[in-house]
Amino acid sequence: MVQKYGAVINDLVMVHHDRQPAFYARINDIVPDVKRGWYQVELLLLTLPSQVMTMILEESHLGGEEFTMGGRPVRLELIPPKPPAGPETPPAGKGKVIPLVRKT
Repeated sequence: MVQKYGAVINDLVMVHHDRQPAFYARINDIVPDVKRGWYQVELLLLTLPSQVMTMILEESHLGGEEFTMGGRPVRLELIPPKPPAGPETPPAGKGKVIPLVRKT
């Protein structure tokens, strides 16, 4: 599995086609290809209906380097995960209490 840099299994990526955002995908699996330095990357395309696609990519492509498919530029852009929530701090001072019951 590719772990040096770039996208890894379960990461969310935006796929750019012809230098335009095309669709989002989740990386389902990354396995070495028979060709050294290349990987079979299984993507779950987050489209309606969802589809599974396998691309054969170099490690640098998983890091965001542009490549071509059929002579057209393609790039995977990693969507960073949401940072973990820090400890919540109570608001300073007294807050205003708003009743949820309507007065009639």
